[in-house]
Amino acid sequence: MPPGRRSARTSHETVLAASGRDRIAWADRQMPVLRAIRARFERERPLEGVRIAACLHVTAETANLLRALRGAGAEVALCAANPLSTQDEIAAALAADVGAAVYAVRGEDRSAYLRNLETLVAGAPQILIDDGAELIVTAHAQGAAESLLGATEETTTGLVRLRSMAAEGTLRCAVLAANEMLTERLFNDRYGTGQSALDGILRATNVLFAGRSVVVLGYGAAGRGIAARARGAGAAVTVCEVDAVRALEARMEGYAVMGSLAAAARGEVFITVTGAPNVLRREHFELMVDGAVLANAGHFDVEINLAELASLAVAPPRAVLPLVDEYELADGRRLNLVAKGRVVNLAAAAGHPAAVMDMSFAAQALAVAHLARSAGTLSAGVHPAPHALDEEVARLKLASLGVEIDELSDEQARYLAAVRLR
Repeated sequence: MPPGRRSARTSHETVLAASGRDRIAWADRQMPVLRAIRARFERERPLEGVRIAACLHVTAETANLLRALRGAGAEVALCAANPLSTQDEIAAALAADVGAAVYAVRGEDRSAYLRNLETLVAGAPQILIDDGAELIVTAHAQGAAESLLGATEETTTGLVRLRSMAAEGTLRCAVLAANEMLTERLFNDRYGTGQSALDGILRATNVLFAGRSVVVLGYGAAGRGIAARARGAGAAVTVCEVDAVRALEARMEGYAVMGSLAAAARGEVFITVTGAPNVLRREHFELMVDGAVLANAGHFDVEINLAELASLAVAPPRAVLPLVDEYELADGRRLNLVAKGRVVNLAAAAGHPAAVMDMSFAAQALAVAHLARSAGTLSAGVHPAPHALDEEVARLKLASLGVEIDELSDEQARYLAAVRLR
């Protein structure tokens, strides 16, 4: 694998690495499931000599995933899924202590980001770990996909893109849908995004949620979590959906459900979490109240149409707070955009808590080991991860909580097996 751009040779990088080391250790203490898997990996070495390239958010939690992979015997290279979420001290500690080749500097521009993806692929990785599918797409563009043992994808948005490629016949490698593992979906989306999206908005704006009208656009797993946390903070929550079943579920959970134009006129805080572009656009901005707050918790910064927002403003946006841009409209109304429409839980906060990423990255580590064991047996396409991986993650988490559960008796197991065969 390539040597990486970070090193601890300069005094600045040495100081950064020391700070990152402390943060990685703090996160590790809150990640008992991944810690248990790392201990097993260090004994069994299931990834001995396997070259892994990862495009992930460069955080302390990601560092602990890479520690587990290195402990399993893998060679690891990392670039940032979002340069705005990169924590430079973590990148420096990874390069100094973990032996990973790291291509990540906070705030890098798009061209540097693309170069980093290309550099990782040029290192001839055998397994990819992706967050948004751009590393997998780059491998296809460079003709490296067919030589892969496989890849994992962390996001709903990435899986949509990869399934589209599979339908077109252009996906040339096996991809495990890590994002759809039950333990990943439950903790990462519902509890992780639910808490961290509100955390980002609060850090950026310090608004009071109690008594405020909050509109959540999208009621998937992450939207459910955001709506629940906003309601728990005392907000009156409205849900907008295009899926009838999800809309019905939101209504039965007690939320107001309506079309986005109707919601635009009554909302005070808007949070998009759909994965689709232009969810909030000109006709919505024209109806919003003065002082409305706009935030995006979807993977890419496409859900709020920034060009149309700018076209309605009488002047360039004004930075009223470090992470809030105010757009003044012709009639005097002011709309406040958080973190420039980028994913708010990372751009304005610290992302998911370590306890959430413990589950997510434990699932990822097991999925990568499964790919290595299954070399040559999985066809090109998007595959569900084996349920046994979810079972292992859940058992380890329960054990860390001191929770014991029942097991089926032999009689019960035989009965249920017979029923399934009928």
